[in-house]
Amino acid sequence: MRLPVDTHLPTGTAPTVPVGPMLSMYDPIFTGIDEMRAPVYLPMAYRNILAAGEPGGGKSGLLQTIASHAALADRTRLVLLDGKQVELGLYAPVADKFVGPDIADAIITLRRLQEMMNRRYTWLLRHGRRKIEPGDDVNTIVVIIDEIAYFSATVGTPQQQQEFIALLRDLVARGRACGVIVIAATQRPSVDIIPKSMRDLFSYRAAFRCTSTGSSDIILGDGWSGAGYTATDIAPTSQGVCYLIAEGGLPRLIKVAYLTDDHIGHIVDHALWTRDRHRPHGSTTPAAQGLAA
Repeated sequence: MRLPVDTHLPTGTAPTVPVGPMLSMYDPIFTGIDEMRAPVYLPMAYRNILAAGEPGGGKSGLLQTIASHAALADRTRLVLLDGKQVELGLYAPVADKFVGPDIADAIITLRRLQEMMNRRYTWLLRHGRRKIEPGDDVNTIVVIIDEIAYFSATVGTPQQQQEFIALLRDLVARGRACGVIVIAATQRPSVDIIPKSMRDLFSYRAAFRCTSTGSSDIILGDGWSGAGYTATDIAPTSQGVCYLIAEGGLPRLIKVAYLTDDHIGHIVDHALWTRDRHRPHGSTTPAAQGLAA
């Protein structure tokens, strides 16, 4: 299709169409397909998601699908914690903060997010409001943690591990109304890693293949294996397949979308370009702005 000629352009200048990020974290996120091959969309605004299951089950695919949407979303900032570094590391260039295998840095980052939450709730209270709305001039913060157990049970002192869990629980409990979305994953679905008091704070829970019905119930909730919904039934070869449960709903078997490293590289390149195009002239890079806005 030929574009109409803009008579106001200087002679010899080709007409252009401005390109910008078209997604929002208030849009439902395409996650994969269900058993009937129907697309599955998750509305993530005001919600959090917990993914767990044995290694190789496909948890990283879910995290990367959400991270890609967030990277391309307008007024959205990424905070990534990845002890292994390689699962979320490809998104580091577009993230405000990337934490590798450093529990001290992870704790400092969660403290800063906690402080930011407190400031946002003070602002909401002063304006007689209960939550951030899509039309507000406020960034959505997407916090993605790959392998909770690394920070809560593997590295650091017992005091650091306990503080990490306490800060994470606070972030999940209070963050939703002030524009903070938490996506967390672990290979060790056990009560010492995911206490029930924290599990029940996640609006969505995804159970990838598990080795025991107990582990499956730790993710989905007590009693679901007895009702016939257990992640132990997922075949080891069915990578990316999980039982997904939402608040007040039934577990739903879905297959999560998969992105290759090349796909992620192109998404990050485009996200960097669009964010640079829409950054006010003379402003700093996202990483230099901190987590305040």
